[in-house]
Amino acid sequence: MKKLLLSASLALAFTAIQGQTALAQTAITVGSDVDAGTLDPRLTRDVTAARVADLIYSGLVHLTPALEPVPDLAESWETPDPTTYIFHLREGLVFSDGAPLTADDVVFTYQSLLDPELAAPSRALYSPITKVEALDARTVKFTLEAPFAPLLSYLDLGIMPKALAESGTDLALNPVGAGPMKLVKWSRGSEIVLTANDKFWRGAPTVTDLTLKVIGDNSARAQAFEAGDLDVIQSPLSPQDIQRLAADARFGNVAMPGLGVTYVNFNTKDALLSDPAMRRAFGMLIDQDTIVCDIYQGVDEVTHSVLLPSSWAYDSTISQPTFDVEGAVKAFNDLGWSDTNSDGILDKDGKPLEVVIATHSEDPNRVQTLEYMQAVFETAGIKAVPKINDWATFSTNYVQKGEHQIALLGWLNIVDPDRLLYSTLSTGGSNNWGGYSNPEVDALLNAGRENLDRGKRAEAYQGAAKILAQDLPYYIVSAQGYQLFHAKDLPVTVQATPRGYMRGLIGLND
Repeated sequence: MKKLLLSASLALAFTAIQGQTALAQTAITVGSDVDAGTLDPRLTRDVTAARVADLIYSGLVHLTPALEPVPDLAESWETPDPTTYIFHLREGLVFSDGAPLTADDVVFTYQSLLDPELAAPSRALYSPITKVEALDARTVKFTLEAPFAPLLSYLDLGIMPKALAESGTDLALNPVGAGPMKLVKWSRGSEIVLTANDKFWRGAPTVTDLTLKVIGDNSARAQAFEAGDLDVIQSPLSPQDIQRLAADARFGNVAMPGLGVTYVNFNTKDALLSDPAMRRAFGMLIDQDTIVCDIYQGVDEVTHSVLLPSSWAYDSTISQPTFDVEGAVKAFNDLGWSDTNSDGILDKDGKPLEVVIATHSEDPNRVQTLEYMQAVFETAGIKAVPKINDWATFSTNYVQKGEHQIALLGWLNIVDPDRLLYSTLSTGGSNNWGGYSNPEVDALLNAGRENLDRGKRAEAYQGAAKILAQDLPYYIVSAQGYQLFHAKDLPVTVQATPRGYMRGLIGLND
């Protein structure tokens, strides 16, 4: 009898071990460069927040890796006229806490997003929406003030529970969505732990647990991946790490053109930089070839306008000023700046030509780029003062407040030219941190939104890009590439997307 009891105990123990192994096989750890600023999808400003929100929440549509909108919470939609969209929700939708998801939640999400009091960073992207109404519990009608070509590309915004939001639940810290995963724990600055949502309309994903580890330094993150502490890492990554990892047969590797740009943001409200001629002169001191080919080792691509080379709107004939130190010095001289003291520093009216150039500390290649820019500026007679802070300080407390002069940073998730240009470079745009304003550009950007013909949209964006290449509120340093590395023993077939979103890491492939 004792022998039978012992055998039963061993069997139970073995079963428990098997269960633990099965659980371990469906858990993955992903490295990230920065922590999320919020888990409210209406308020996201950083790519980590957007990537996590895409797991916790679901939108009316989902964007495939090819950026095609496909049904998500909405099983279908129709457009009876160019300013009307009617969406039909799936039957039986619920949030991860079991509460029903209805048309009222969709209406609440978009009405609150459009409310200026919320100050949603992406509100300008949705500004053509004049009315959102529930026709019944499963039908939502969007009315637009004018045709809006990019609309479907933006309707992957996560739908939020109206009842919880209105009851005072802080969904930025305690999110409840209808996506494939739900929040277990968020240790600020350290990790975000998610687990599968078995109430997701497609069923629970293959990966039952996902932990996002925040490791700010790119090389430290790559080393943690090599050591087996992380199962997945993705852009941003340092070029030297990319080359080493790509040659390592232990890892899977995906590389593709990204949906981002690295750029210099000139503060056009700054007295020194308010003249486009000054901005063009500074632009001639940005050595794209050295930055992209040497510092970034060819991971990114040199490009010369605000239109991505991979975009249907791209025009290779549009070009911002290119690297020319002598030309830049002459331009500064023509603007009244000269070395009157013979000390190697340009001056005007007794004031030296001095500028603060800034970036964030988490990306060593941006830091190196800033240091190289500083050296080039100084060869041209400019006193360049570097300012390097952590991402939160640099972005939220500096650039987004319009306190910078020249800032090196990037835009990601450019699923449509409108996404980069409208909120950032139209007059009064919610992300127009440099204060740029040009009525002609405003008109062209509106035309790009309102014309449903892609050819005519391209003409509008190319017209705006030509002006911007001369006004130069942005100097585009490069079009970013996208890389993802993963352990080969993951329990799923990895599907990468140039946005870096993670549904393709948990078994929800398109």
